[in-house]
Amino acid sequence: MADPKLSHIIDWYKGLQDRICSRLEGLDGTATFSEDKWQRPEGGGGRSRVIQGKHIEKGGVMFSAIDGDMPEVIAKGLGIEPTHFHATGVSIVLHPNNPWVPIIHMNVRYFETDRGDWWFGGGIDVTPHYIIKTQAKDFHLHLKNVCDKHDETYYPKFKEWADNYFFIKHRNETRGIGGIFFDRLSGDIDDFDSRHAFVKDVGSAFVPIYSRLVEANMDIPIEVKDKAWQSVRRGRYVEFNLVWDRGTKFGLDTNGRTESILMSLPPIAHWHYNHNPTDNPKALETLQFLKKGVNWIA
Repeated sequence: MADPKLSHIIDWYKGLQDRICSRLEGLDGTATFSEDKWQRPEGGGGRSRVIQGKHIEKGGVMFSAIDGDMPEVIAKGLGIEPTHFHATGVSIVLHPNNPWVPIIHMNVRYFETDRGDWWFGGGIDVTPHYIIKTQAKDFHLHLKNVCDKHDETYYPKFKEWADNYFFIKHRNETRGIGGIFFDRLSGDIDDFDSRHAFVKDVGSAFVPIYSRLVEANMDIPIEVKDKAWQSVRRGRYVEFNLVWDRGTKFGLDTNGRTESILMSLPPIAHWHYNHNPTDNPKALETLQFLKKGVNWIA
């Protein structure tokens, strides 16, 4: 018999994908999502949806629900015995056309095993090409309000976790202004509903957060130096996702669908040797804030 708890979570994530895609199509105003349904030979599958439009140069809203025997490398990384697992969630990355609009990422997910392990994970983070401090404050306040509704310890704990996780170690810089990140959010079975409610609120916060960022910046005039700087920052995004991101590694190690896993990569990125944007004061200012521990809501 199917697990009704797991079925409910899967259905909610499917609905979240539907709602977000509908709102993003309205926000872009010119494009619709193309959908690619896929099946994983070992078990499960997903719906990959991609959009390319006026304001969103490349974006993906991915749903997956997979299951199967856990690869030994995954079990070792998680610190549990190999067993049958189920994993489901929604993952989003949006690369805007206008460099003044930031890259945004969200993931909400659920994982369980036949041995009784279960946990939620996820978060939202923003990678501005240009950091605008008032908008960074608004973004973090929105996330704090979502967290405080459930537990006032969540925001400071998950904000620090995001700072540490979205960190490009070989560059000694954060990927952007962070946000919140959490993993293995579990507890006793009595905690299940409250953990799920929190993750649902994180997922539901995505559209209001991103809409504000797009509407505030999408009509700012663009100069050649802005597009050049955008391509450099996109290169940093690629470096993090391919070298450090655990979700990318999990997808590849579990024989996930490569096209969906690498959806997060931008359409165009550049790497210039020893790059120093001395002709772009706003870029230089942004670099000063790519560090851990910034109190954005002070």
